[in-house]
Amino acid sequence: MSKSMQKRDMKLLVIDDDEPIRKVLSVTLQDAGYQVLTAEDGETGLKIFADQQPEIILCDLRMPGMDGIAVLKEIKAADPDKEVIVISAHADMDLAIKALQLKASDFITKPISTTALEVALDRAQERLDLTRELREYTAVIEKRWLDTAEELAKTYQFQKNLIESSIDGIIGCDPDGKVMIFNKTSEAVLGYPKAEVVGKLSIDHFFPPGKYSELKEKLYGSEYGGSNRLALHETNLVAISGQLIPAQFSGAVLYEGEEEIGSVTFFRDLREIRRLEQQFADHARLLHQDKMISLGRLAASVVHEINNPLAGVLNYARLMLKIMKKGPLTGDYQEKFTDYLNLMENETNRCSNIVSNLLAFSRKSELEFTDVAINELVEKCLMLSGHKLRLSNISLESHLPPGLPPIRGDYNQIQQCVINLILNSIDALPEGGKLIVATSQNPGDRTVSIQVKDTGCGISKEDLPHIFEPFFTTKSAGQGLGLGLSMVEGIIQRHKGSIDVVSELGKGTTFTFKLPTKT
Repeated sequence: MSKSMQKRDMKLLVIDDDEPIRKVLSVTLQDAGYQVLTAEDGETGLKIFADQQPEIILCDLRMPGMDGIAVLKEIKAADPDKEVIVISAHADMDLAIKALQLKASDFITKPISTTALEVALDRAQERLDLTRELREYTAVIEKRWLDTAEELAKTYQFQKNLIESSIDGIIGCDPDGKVMIFNKTSEAVLGYPKAEVVGKLSIDHFFPPGKYSELKEKLYGSEYGGSNRLALHETNLVAISGQLIPAQFSGAVLYEGEEEIGSVTFFRDLREIRRLEQQFADHARLLHQDKMISLGRLAASVVHEINNPLAGVLNYARLMLKIMKKGPLTGDYQEKFTDYLNLMENETNRCSNIVSNLLAFSRKSELEFTDVAINELVEKCLMLSGHKLRLSNISLESHLPPGLPPIRGDYNQIQQCVINLILNSIDALPEGGKLIVATSQNPGDRTVSIQVKDTGCGISKEDLPHIFEPFFTTKSAGQGLGLGLSMVEGIIQRHKGSIDVVSELGKGTTFTFKLPTKT
């Protein structure tokens, strides 16, 4: 741990339903000098928070019962100054962004990196320091009678290090709105040199026309953070270049007795959060794009798959019409008609099932966690890819033992994982070979495993560490985007599972991924 993490003995609460994570974090943080409290769920965490009042809270986003978002809201409602660091999986970027919008101070991803944990805790401590010092700074201003803007500026000089080191932009104004404090972050975000702002520009200069008047009306009211306060309001600022910068704005009117002596405003640049939001949207688009690529590869084989049964239905229909033209049906022909109709019904149902599965796989849907029967899911994947396997001269061996417990997950995305792995195996078997798909239960860690094994060309030792990296591919140009395995890993992480690969060049590859069961 860094020295900064050991600089003070403070209370820290860890809320996570995963006991091993709680234990590892407890040992690590106690070693760094923290008083560590732990809770296995949100309700217990809130009780400990109310009783012990820890300064920093580490909270998992996905927990049974009360999730991390609900816990964050409760803590911020009780004390907005508490620092809440949320813990998310890589694929939970949407929840992490929502947590930041709900005033979480930071987020770290699983598996938790010591470096990332140090950085997040350092930032939280800086914010706690800043909050405490700003509270003291405001108290100093309120206790002292500031007759003139010059005296306000002098007070700022005494607090220069505090203001200048703030990670948020701070703008202090006299009662007329003229800027008297303009810290380094304000300079960096807005692009104005301090010398051209302090004592020369009014605060409304940094807002679109008419916007500051609206904020000022809210600032002097009591509906948006308390009397003469405006808390965490999203707006736009105008940089020196004319660029609109999304920002989170807070402010307070300062009084000495009943006399207004100025105001102080704080803003946080939201461009990085917006970038993360766009990154998540791009990830969702790429996920669907990868699915469409898989669908395209399956479509041709599915056409062949349904062509034979449709040809059979057509032949039976023609035969029946020919028989009917000969006259009334005798007993023998009636029996044949019944047999023909049964065969036509079976073949039509077969075609309908194939097309329905293909349409369900192609559908773009929101993430929806439901109870998923793994064997049923794998059987549908094999139905969709079965004809392509036969066309590729690949023999299929499946082992799907009955009685596997359901998992809690998104059916469509797990199906996409299995289809991707099967298609990868087909690519690895250009001359044909064998594919084995198996499922199993692991009672020890309460998971279900899905294994896709082929006897194909294998993966070299040099390429193996990179196969889950986005856009990495060993295929020829135009044969793939290199997104398939990256998407598979992201989906599995979102489901709190794990994936493992074993491969030897020239001897084949085995992918095994585990997903936690519902109970």
